[in-house]
Amino acid sequence: MEFFRIHKTIPFMRHALVLNAVSVVTFILAVFFLFHRGLHLSVEFTGGTVMEVAYQQPVDIGKVRETIGKLGYQDVLVQNFGTSRDIQIRLPVQKGQTSAQQSEQVMGALKAVDASATLRGTEFVGPQVGEELTTNGLKALGMVVVGIMIYLAFRFEWKFALATVLANLHDVVIILGFFAFFQWEFSLAVLAAVLAVLGYSVNESVVIFDRVRENFRRYRKMSTREVIDNAITSTISRTIITHGSTQLVVLSMFFFGGPTLHYFALALTIGILFGIYSSAFVAAAIAMWLGVKREDLVKGPVKREGDPDDPNAGATV
Repeated sequence: MEFFRIHKTIPFMRHALVLNAVSVVTFILAVFFLFHRGLHLSVEFTGGTVMEVAYQQPVDIGKVRETIGKLGYQDVLVQNFGTSRDIQIRLPVQKGQTSAQQSEQVMGALKAVDASATLRGTEFVGPQVGEELTTNGLKALGMVVVGIMIYLAFRFEWKFALATVLANLHDVVIILGFFAFFQWEFSLAVLAAVLAVLGYSVNESVVIFDRVRENFRRYRKMSTREVIDNAITSTISRTIITHGSTQLVVLSMFFFGGPTLHYFALALTIGILFGIYSSAFVAAAIAMWLGVKREDLVKGPVKREGDPDDPNAGATV
Protein backbone atom coordinates (compact mmCIF):
# COMPACT_ATOMS: atom_id res chain seq x y z
CA MET A 1 0.00 0.00 0.00
CA GLU A 2 1.35 3.41 -0.96
CA PHE A 3 -0.04 6.92 -0.65
CA PHE A 4 2.51 8.16 -3.15
CA ARG A 5 5.56 7.00 -5.04
CA ILE A 6 8.74 8.99 -5.54
CA HIS A 7 10.08 8.32 -9.03
CA LYS A 8 13.40 10.13 -8.61
CA THR A 9 15.91 8.70 -6.15
CA ILE A 10 16.76 11.13 -3.33
CA PRO A 11 20.52 11.26 -2.60
CA PHE A 12 20.33 10.72 1.16
CA MET A 13 23.86 9.37 1.50
CA ARG A 14 25.25 12.58 0.03
CA HIS A 15 24.54 14.18 3.40
CA ALA A 16 25.44 11.15 5.52
CA LEU A 17 28.59 12.73 6.98
CA VAL A 18 26.79 15.88 8.18
CA LEU A 19 23.79 13.96 9.55
CA ASN A 20 25.97 11.51 11.43
CA ALA A 21 28.08 14.35 12.81
CA VAL A 22 24.85 15.73 14.30
CA SER A 23 24.11 12.26 15.69
CA VAL A 24 27.53 12.03 17.30
CA VAL A 25 27.10 15.43 18.98
CA THR A 26 23.62 14.47 20.21
CA PHE A 27 24.92 11.13 21.46
CA ILE A 28 27.81 12.77 23.35
CA LEU A 29 25.44 15.27 24.98
CA ALA A 30 23.11 12.44 26.01
CA VAL A 31 26.00 10.53 27.61
CA PHE A 32 27.15 13.71 29.37
CA PHE A 33 23.74 14.36 30.92
CA LEU A 34 23.41 10.71 31.91
CA PHE A 35 26.64 10.90 33.90
CA HIS A 36 26.24 14.51 35.06
CA ARG A 37 22.58 14.49 36.12
CA GLY A 38 21.68 10.83 36.10
CA LEU A 39 18.23 9.33 35.69
CA HIS A 40 15.39 10.36 37.98
CA LEU A 41 14.41 6.83 38.99
CA SER A 42 10.90 5.97 40.13
CA VAL A 43 9.83 4.10 43.24
CA GLU A 44 10.24 0.73 41.51
CA PHE A 45 13.99 1.33 41.32
CA THR A 46 14.73 3.44 44.41
CA GLY A 47 12.37 1.84 46.92
CA GLY A 48 9.43 3.39 48.74
CA THR A 49 5.96 2.78 50.15
CA VAL A 50 3.16 1.12 48.22
CA MET A 51 -0.39 1.66 49.56
CA GLU A 52 -3.71 0.16 48.52
CA VAL A 53 -6.72 2.35 49.33
CA ALA A 54 -10.40 1.57 48.80
CA TYR A 55 -13.36 3.95 48.44
CA GLN A 56 -17.11 3.40 48.55
CA GLN A 57 -17.59 5.34 45.29
CA PRO A 58 -15.47 5.61 42.12
CA VAL A 59 -12.56 7.86 42.93
CA ASP A 60 -11.05 10.72 40.93
CA ILE A 61 -7.36 9.83 40.61
CA GLY A 62 -6.47 13.41 39.70
CA LYS A 63 -7.88 14.74 42.99
CA VAL A 64 -6.09 12.03 44.96
CA ARG A 65 -2.80 12.91 43.29
CA GLU A 66 -3.40 16.62 43.99
CA THR A 67 -4.17 15.91 47.66
CA ILE A 68 -1.00 13.89 48.13
CA GLY A 69 1.02 16.50 46.22
CA LYS A 70 0.05 19.10 48.85
CA LEU A 71 1.94 17.02 51.42
CA GLY A 72 5.19 17.67 49.55
CA TYR A 73 5.35 14.50 47.46
CA GLN A 74 6.32 15.34 43.88
CA ASP A 75 6.91 11.86 42.45
CA VAL A 76 3.75 9.98 43.35
CA LEU A 77 2.23 7.27 41.20
CA VAL A 78 -1.52 6.89 41.64
CA GLN A 79 -3.48 4.39 39.56
CA ASN A 80 -6.60 2.26 39.70
CA PHE A 81 -6.09 -1.13 41.24
CA GLY A 82 -8.69 -3.69 40.19
CA THR A 83 -11.78 -1.47 40.14
CA SER A 84 -12.52 2.25 39.86
CA ARG A 85 -13.05 2.34 43.63
CA ASP A 86 -9.63 0.90 44.49
CA ILE A 87 -6.36 2.73 43.95
CA GLN A 88 -2.69 1.99 44.41
CA ILE A 89 -0.34 4.73 45.61
CA ARG A 90 3.44 4.57 45.31
CA LEU A 91 5.36 6.99 47.51
CA PRO A 92 9.09 7.69 47.24
CA VAL A 93 11.34 7.36 50.27
CA GLN A 94 11.25 10.44 52.48
CA LYS A 95 14.19 11.19 54.77
CA GLY A 96 13.26 11.07 58.45
CA GLN A 97 10.00 9.20 57.85
CA THR A 98 9.22 5.52 58.14
CA SER A 99 6.83 3.68 55.85
CA ALA A 100 4.20 3.61 58.60
CA GLN A 101 4.49 7.36 59.16
CA GLN A 102 4.14 8.02 55.43
CA SER A 103 1.02 5.89 55.08
CA GLU A 104 -0.53 7.46 58.20
CA GLN A 105 0.13 10.97 56.89
CA VAL A 106 -1.30 10.20 53.45
CA MET A 107 -4.39 8.47 54.84
CA GLY A 108 -5.07 11.44 57.09
CA ALA A 109 -5.05 13.75 54.07
CA LEU A 110 -7.24 11.41 52.00
CA LYS A 111 -9.80 10.97 54.78
CA ALA A 112 -10.03 14.72 55.19
CA VAL A 113 -11.24 14.88 51.58
CA ASP A 114 -13.33 11.68 51.58
CA ALA A 115 -14.11 9.92 54.86
CA SER A 116 -14.87 6.66 53.05
CA ALA A 117 -11.16 6.14 52.21
CA THR A 118 -9.95 2.88 53.76
CA LEU A 119 -6.42 1.55 53.86
CA ARG A 120 -6.42 -2.03 52.57
CA GLY A 121 -2.72 -2.64 52.88
CA THR A 122 0.72 -1.08 52.85
CA GLU A 123 4.08 -2.44 51.79
CA PHE A 124 7.64 -1.15 51.79
CA VAL A 125 9.65 -1.77 48.63
CA GLY A 126 13.22 -1.75 49.82
CA PRO A 127 16.41 -0.76 47.97
CA GLN A 128 17.21 -4.47 47.54
CA VAL A 129 14.18 -4.88 45.28
CA GLY A 130 15.05 -1.68 43.43
CA GLU A 131 18.59 -2.91 42.79
CA GLU A 132 17.23 -6.24 41.54
CA LEU A 133 14.89 -4.47 39.10
CA THR A 134 17.73 -2.32 37.81
CA THR A 135 19.93 -5.37 37.23
CA ASN A 136 17.16 -7.29 35.50
CA GLY A 137 16.35 -4.29 33.30
CA LEU A 138 19.97 -4.03 32.15
CA LYS A 139 20.06 -7.78 31.52
CA ALA A 140 16.92 -7.51 29.39
CA LEU A 141 18.46 -4.68 27.39
CA GLY A 142 21.67 -6.65 26.84
CA MET A 143 19.80 -9.76 25.74
CA VAL A 144 17.78 -7.74 23.23
CA VAL A 145 20.96 -6.25 21.73
CA VAL A 146 22.65 -9.67 21.44
CA GLY A 147 19.52 -11.18 19.91
CA ILE A 148 19.34 -8.40 17.34
CA MET A 149 22.96 -8.93 16.30
CA ILE A 150 22.51 -12.69 15.90
CA TYR A 151 19.29 -12.27 13.92
CA LEU A 152 20.70 -9.68 11.51
CA ALA A 153 23.99 -11.54 11.07
CA PHE A 154 22.04 -14.58 9.86
CA ARG A 155 19.42 -12.60 7.94
CA PHE A 156 21.84 -10.28 6.16
CA GLU A 157 25.51 -9.85 6.94
CA TRP A 158 27.67 -8.92 9.94
CA LYS A 159 28.23 -5.37 8.63
CA PHE A 160 24.50 -4.73 8.65
CA ALA A 161 24.22 -6.36 12.09
CA LEU A 162 26.90 -4.09 13.55
CA ALA A 163 25.45 -1.00 11.84
CA THR A 164 21.94 -1.73 13.15
CA VAL A 165 23.07 -2.36 16.73
CA LEU A 166 25.11 0.86 16.79
CA ALA A 167 22.12 2.79 15.43
CA ASN A 168 19.76 1.21 17.98
CA LEU A 169 22.09 1.93 20.88
CA HIS A 170 22.24 5.48 19.55
CA ASP A 171 18.42 5.64 19.89
CA VAL A 172 18.41 4.18 23.40
CA VAL A 173 21.12 6.50 24.74
CA ILE A 174 19.41 9.56 23.26
CA ILE A 175 16.08 8.59 24.88
CA LEU A 176 17.85 8.18 28.22
CA GLY A 177 19.65 11.48 27.63
CA PHE A 178 16.33 13.29 27.24
CA PHE A 179 15.09 11.79 30.52
CA ALA A 180 18.32 12.74 32.28
CA PHE A 181 18.35 16.31 30.93
CA PHE A 182 14.72 17.10 31.80
CA GLN A 183 14.76 14.87 34.91
CA TRP A 184 11.62 13.08 33.81
CA GLU A 185 10.71 10.09 35.96
CA PHE A 186 12.23 6.85 34.70
CA SER A 187 9.94 3.95 35.61
CA LEU A 188 9.48 0.34 34.54
CA ALA A 189 6.94 1.56 31.98
CA VAL A 190 9.60 3.78 30.41
CA LEU A 191 12.05 0.86 30.38
CA ALA A 192 9.40 -1.17 28.54
CA ALA A 193 9.07 1.69 26.04
CA VAL A 194 12.85 1.71 25.47
CA LEU A 195 12.83 -2.03 24.75
CA ALA A 196 9.85 -1.56 22.42
CA VAL A 197 11.75 1.15 20.54
CA LEU A 198 14.62 -1.28 19.99
CA GLY A 199 12.33 -3.72 18.24
CA TYR A 200 10.59 -0.96 16.33
CA SER A 201 13.84 0.51 15.07
CA VAL A 202 15.18 -2.92 14.08
CA ASN A 203 12.06 -3.53 12.01
CA GLU A 204 12.64 -0.31 10.06
CA SER A 205 16.29 -1.22 9.48
CA VAL A 206 15.34 -4.70 8.27
CA VAL A 207 12.89 -3.22 5.73
CA ILE A 208 15.55 -0.89 4.32
CA PHE A 209 18.29 -3.53 4.29
CA ASP A 210 15.96 -6.02 2.62
CA ARG A 211 15.38 -3.50 -0.14
CA VAL A 212 19.14 -2.91 -0.37
CA ARG A 213 19.70 -6.63 -0.93
CA GLU A 214 16.95 -6.70 -3.54
CA ASN A 215 18.47 -3.70 -5.33
CA PHE A 216 21.89 -5.34 -5.40
CA ARG A 217 20.30 -8.23 -7.26
CA ARG A 218 18.39 -6.06 -9.70
CA TYR A 219 20.68 -3.12 -10.46
CA ARG A 220 24.18 -4.32 -11.30
CA LYS A 221 25.47 -0.97 -12.52
CA MET A 222 24.50 0.97 -9.39
CA SER A 223 27.14 1.82 -6.82
CA THR A 224 26.59 0.96 -3.15
CA ARG A 225 25.64 4.56 -2.39
CA GLU A 226 23.08 4.63 -5.18
CA VAL A 227 21.63 1.30 -4.09
CA ILE A 228 21.16 2.56 -0.52
CA ASP A 229 19.64 5.86 -1.71
CA ASN A 230 17.19 3.97 -3.88
CA ALA A 231 16.27 1.60 -1.04
CA ILE A 232 15.51 4.45 1.38
CA THR A 233 13.57 6.41 -1.24
CA SER A 234 11.43 3.44 -2.25
CA THR A 235 10.43 2.72 1.37
CA ILE A 236 9.48 6.29 2.31
CA SER A 237 5.77 5.78 1.65
CA ARG A 238 5.71 2.65 3.80
CA THR A 239 7.61 4.48 6.56
CA ILE A 240 5.12 7.36 6.62
CA ILE A 241 2.13 5.00 6.78
CA THR A 242 3.44 2.67 9.50
CA HIS A 243 5.16 5.23 11.71
CA GLY A 244 2.43 7.80 11.25
CA SER A 245 -0.33 5.40 12.31
CA THR A 246 1.74 4.19 15.27
CA GLN A 247 2.45 7.74 16.36
CA LEU A 248 -1.26 8.58 16.31
CA VAL A 249 -1.89 5.81 18.83
CA VAL A 250 1.05 6.94 20.97
CA LEU A 251 -0.19 10.54 20.93
CA SER A 252 -3.62 9.41 22.08
CA MET A 253 -1.92 7.71 25.06
CA PHE A 254 0.15 10.83 25.67
CA PHE A 255 -2.80 13.24 25.75
CA PHE A 256 -5.56 11.01 27.13
CA GLY A 257 -3.75 8.23 28.99
CA GLY A 258 -3.16 10.26 32.12
CA PRO A 259 0.03 10.54 34.19
CA THR A 260 0.45 6.75 34.30
CA LEU A 261 1.10 6.55 30.54
CA HIS A 262 2.57 10.03 30.10
CA TYR A 263 6.28 9.20 30.21
CA PHE A 264 5.72 5.84 28.52
CA ALA A 265 4.18 7.61 25.51
CA LEU A 266 6.84 10.31 25.63
CA ALA A 267 9.65 7.75 25.46
CA LEU A 268 7.92 6.02 22.54
CA THR A 269 7.51 9.32 20.69
CA ILE A 270 11.20 10.17 21.02
CA GLY A 271 12.12 6.61 20.07
CA ILE A 272 9.92 6.50 16.98
CA LEU A 273 11.28 9.79 15.65
CA PHE A 274 14.92 8.87 16.24
CA GLY A 275 14.25 5.29 15.09
CA ILE A 276 13.25 6.56 11.65
CA TYR A 277 16.26 8.85 11.56
CA SER A 278 18.78 6.24 12.69
CA SER A 279 17.51 3.50 10.37
CA ALA A 280 17.59 5.72 7.29
CA PHE A 281 20.75 7.69 8.00
CA VAL A 282 22.84 6.21 10.80
CA ALA A 283 22.52 2.45 10.16
CA ALA A 284 22.58 2.77 6.38
CA ALA A 285 25.57 5.13 6.46
CA ILE A 286 27.56 2.93 8.86
CA ALA A 287 26.92 -0.09 6.65
CA MET A 288 28.12 1.91 3.65
CA TRP A 289 31.27 3.04 5.47
CA LEU A 290 31.97 -0.54 6.62
CA GLY A 291 32.23 -1.41 2.94
CA VAL A 292 29.14 -3.48 2.33
CA LYS A 293 29.02 -4.64 -1.27
CA ARG A 294 26.99 -6.77 -3.65
CA GLU A 295 29.01 -9.92 -2.94
CA ASP A 296 28.21 -9.69 0.80
CA LEU A 297 24.47 -10.07 0.25
CA VAL A 298 23.96 -11.85 -3.06
CA LYS A 299 24.94 -15.47 -2.46
CA GLY A 300 23.09 -17.01 -5.38
CA PRO A 301 23.24 -16.26 -9.11
CA VAL A 302 22.92 -12.57 -9.92
CA LYS A 303 20.63 -11.35 -12.70
CA ARG A 304 22.63 -10.15 -15.66
CA GLU A 305 21.99 -7.40 -18.10
CA GLY A 306 19.38 -8.41 -20.60
CA ASP A 307 17.24 -10.30 -18.04
CA PRO A 308 13.52 -9.41 -18.23
CA ASP A 309 13.44 -7.35 -15.01
CA ASP A 310 16.79 -5.65 -15.50
CA PRO A 311 16.16 -1.88 -15.92
CA ASN A 312 19.25 -1.75 -18.11
CA ALA A 313 18.04 -4.52 -20.44
CA GLY A 314 19.00 -3.86 -24.00
CA ALA A 315 21.72 -1.41 -23.08
CA THR A 316 24.95 -1.50 -25.05
CA VAL A 317 27.95 -2.66 -23.11
